[in-house]
Amino acid sequence: MKKQLAKVINEALQNDLSIEEVEVLLEKPKYDHLGDVAFPCFTLAKKYKKAPQMIATELASKIKADFIKEVKVENAYVNIFYKPLPIAQNVVANIVEQQNNYGSKQQNGENIVLDFSSPNIAKPFSMGHLRSTVIGNALANISEKMGYNAVRINHIGDWGTQFGKLIVAYKLWGDKEKIEQHPIQELLKIYVKFHDEAEHNEALNEEARQAFKALEDGDEEATNLWKWFRDASLQEFKEIYQLLNVSFDSYNGEAFYNDKMDRVITELTEKQLLVQSDGANIVQLDNMPPCLITKNDGATLYATRDLAAAIYRHETYNPAKVFYVVGHEQSLHFNQFFAVLKKMGNQWADQLQHVQFGMMLMGGKKMSTRKGKVVLLADVLKEAVNAAMTNIVEKNPTLVNKEQVANEVGIGAVIFNDLKNDRMHDIEFDIDQMVTFEGETGPYVQYTNARIQTLLKKGSYNVNNEPLNYLDEEAWLVIKQLEEFPIIIEKAFANADPSQIAKYSLQLARSFNKYYANTKIISEDSKQQDRLTVAYAVSTVLQESLRLLGLASPEEM
Repeated sequence: MKKQLAKVINEALQNDLSIEEVEVLLEKPKYDHLGDVAFPCFTLAKKYKKAPQMIATELASKIKADFIKEVKVENAYVNIFYKPLPIAQNVVANIVEQQNNYGSKQQNGENIVLDFSSPNIAKPFSMGHLRSTVIGNALANISEKMGYNAVRINHIGDWGTQFGKLIVAYKLWGDKEKIEQHPIQELLKIYVKFHDEAEHNEALNEEARQAFKALEDGDEEATNLWKWFRDASLQEFKEIYQLLNVSFDSYNGEAFYNDKMDRVITELTEKQLLVQSDGANIVQLDNMPPCLITKNDGATLYATRDLAAAIYRHETYNPAKVFYVVGHEQSLHFNQFFAVLKKMGNQWADQLQHVQFGMMLMGGKKMSTRKGKVVLLADVLKEAVNAAMTNIVEKNPTLVNKEQVANEVGIGAVIFNDLKNDRMHDIEFDIDQMVTFEGETGPYVQYTNARIQTLLKKGSYNVNNEPLNYLDEEAWLVIKQLEEFPIIIEKAFANADPSQIAKYSLQLARSFNKYYANTKIISEDSKQQDRLTVAYAVSTVLQESLRLLGLASPEEM
């Protein structure tokens, strides 16, 4: 509708502003009684050398179209009121015809690579990993909705000095039988113990350095332990991913790039970008600290691996864009290694984007695996599912598939609680807030959809392409929101911000519930079919919103 209206205003202005310029200026009025859309005339004052209010008055008289009911002037604004029924007919017909493809772009054949989740091997999957996992998964779904092929990569932390510490800790305090039964739980215990002991015994850190050096050199015992730690951890991680309904195309972690870093160092050397500094090799950068490529003992760093990974992914997938879904505390690292890629002459580095997000805090502080201050995601999901089950037993004791619905609602509550927040904001860990089903929550959106499904069954609704003949006044806000859905998806993609869709789904659910409260939808008259068609369109868009965010849509709750 915005595009159509922009064309009408462009013609009324005799092309003094382009259609695109008009579209950018169009606003949603603060209050519904001021119209469906407003066009401010301030920017035209200089061009026409007239007061904005006078321009608005003159312009209003020239704006005419079949879909416009009324045009009013409010100060320097031209307020436009649409004819609800023709627009509702068009919007609802599109949704009924396209179903869950409403808002989808055509397949463009291009890849988008998403690097997300990326937990460290032999450490528990904590609440601290939730944000990257669910933001990355939602962005992958949104990318596919926008016509791209999403390549989901879990760049697991399976290399580094912590494995030297873990090998030493295992040899000193490890119990093979216990670790086989509860791998990550037991590995975490000995990892925390190592750090406690190392505070009083510096020799342990030296032993750990030697153990990691042995691993780097291919020592058989160290390599076998590393493989065991890795396989056991991955198995446990995959159980969590299954609960979250998250999947990956690749688990190539840091170790995968061990044999791909020499090429990067050689290229940096040949292009005379490497500079020696206190025995280490660095790349000098403009307006930021230099990027450390190798330490004085020759050891490589995160930057070296990420450079190798970026080049490998470019050559393997030729992506139109790469999203790195990693906390904002790593922003300097990403700025540095993107800049190094550019200095190497890789123009495609412009396609790389660090999708930053705030931290998951506990008591105002970041969770720390090293100090054992960690909340396991599996425990939170279990508690959320139990809370959902309690709710279901209380409100719908005869529900047939209680366990499945409790899983979908409980896990959905945890995911939505994260995604409804602007990703840059820190989130305080609050289990009660995560599992509540009242207010601005995933279960509220899921319940609204389930309520609509019940209405459709009660009204024996059959999907058909018959145009709407009637629209309740209270349904107009719902229609306007349905019309916005494709634009919301575009915004969420452009800003790499799934919260746009989460917030939208809450608004749509609220608007429908208000409509439902004021309208008898099952009325057994000629208006029932039209009302159910509107309800069906809302359910279709709510389900698709939830799917994009990674939530299920139970038909009963």
